[in-house]
Amino acid sequence: MNAMPEPIPFTPEGPQPLLREIPAGEAYPVHALGPLCDAVNAVQDITQAPVAIAAQSALAVASLAVQPFADVETLGGDAPLSLFCLTVAESGERKSTCDKLLMTGAGDYERETCRQYKTDREEWETARELWEGKRKRLLAEAAGGKDKAKSTAAEADLRALGPCPPAPLVPFLTVQEPTLEGVAKLLIAGRPSIGLFSDEAGGFIGGHAMSRDNRAKTVAGLSKLWDGDGLDRIRAGDGAAKMPGRRLAAHLMAQPVVALPLLADPLASGQGFLARFLITEPTSAIGSRLRRGHDPESELAVAAFAARLREILEAPMPTGEDPQELEPRRLPLSHGAKELLWRFYEATEQAQATGGQMEHVRAYASKSAEQAARIAGVLTLWGDLRAPDVTPQAMKWGIALAGFYLKEARRLAEAGLVSEETSKAERLRQWLLESWPHDDVTPREIIRFGPNALRDAKSLSGPLAALVKAGWLVALPAGTVIRGSARKEAYRIVRSSHEV
Repeated sequence: MNAMPEPIPFTPEGPQPLLREIPAGEAYPVHALGPLCDAVNAVQDITQAPVAIAAQSALAVASLAVQPFADVETLGGDAPLSLFCLTVAESGERKSTCDKLLMTGAGDYERETCRQYKTDREEWETARELWEGKRKRLLAEAAGGKDKAKSTAAEADLRALGPCPPAPLVPFLTVQEPTLEGVAKLLIAGRPSIGLFSDEAGGFIGGHAMSRDNRAKTVAGLSKLWDGDGLDRIRAGDGAAKMPGRRLAAHLMAQPVVALPLLADPLASGQGFLARFLITEPTSAIGSRLRRGHDPESELAVAAFAARLREILEAPMPTGEDPQELEPRRLPLSHGAKELLWRFYEATEQAQATGGQMEHVRAYASKSAEQAARIAGVLTLWGDLRAPDVTPQAMKWGIALAGFYLKEARRLAEAGLVSEETSKAERLRQWLLESWPHDDVTPREIIRFGPNALRDAKSLSGPLAALVKAGWLVALPAGTVIRGSARKEAYRIVRSSHEV
């Protein structure tokens, strides 16, 4: 009689991953920044931040500076030189420092113009009061009726008086209130070219602007500004206002826990809003910034960037009779630049086909050629505001950068598909494995010491259950003594398959 085969011993599989690992992104193509390259390398040298953060800041600032002066030719018509950038990075990556260094020239310009604005405002208020007083007197004389000749003369003087003197434009370069209303208010009262810049974009993404009630309006309004269609503002309290000839550049910096829900938002994705952004999440540099000091030449490069920014900001913006309505010139593509752009378009178009590399990010891919032209136009005018066209070299830079951002969009789109609950569970898992010093944990300890998003019982319950189900936590019997006290609820942390 044949012996029964020995049973195969069961080997536990160990904890299961909560989400598919997102591969690291490619190295940022710094060489393709052209005239911005030296400043970006200098800022990276000074801050030791990921170079992509400095690059995003430089591109956004350059776009803010040059966007009033031209619209660039694309394969589908002319487009503004406005760039929207979204940088995803943890707190501590020195996002604010990069932005501050590259905005130095803008800050100096804004402070000086604000001082002049204060003087101009005081003079205008006096002129307005005189105008209002004269108008009130003439209205009374015209309505008097007793002296017909005097009444007729008052009417003539009233017509000749003209409108109230216009108020001086508010000189702010960037909007202080990160909402569509804040943008609209500044475009009504200030310059026709501004920026939406925030190094803590959680207040924008997770705040009033992108709340359930306002999200659709914000997405539509910012998309119109990116397209160059201006903005319409209709409110019951202060009537309606049309704002043609306006330009908006944007740079939002957000932590992953804030940015991921936006990337997963079907409204933001479905309307092509996110596809208007140049998005990147660079590999963290935290823990490796050990070099002391920096090259003295880096400060000179940052100073040169600030001087160029100041020079462009001081150039008169092209407006007609209305100082708040831009009339940018057309920046054509040279023959060689257009040929390069056509080839890039054809490659990205084919990649969107079913089964293609860009099938799942078609919204981004369909705008990639236009992004390349916009970037090339920004780099062209940063080098020379009077440049007659976009050269093949500038287009090569634009295509290299647009290609990088398209690959980043494809990479980060997978992260954006993760639910908020799974994202919280993954953050808890990482905290338990990397930061918590014990092999067991209680819910009370997580609420007290854990990630901010999980510091209440309601927010913690789902992520805890997910980690138990995936095998990263094992429930301990009620009454288990943990750090000197019997616990009603506690868990053992599973750090590898050998602990199962």
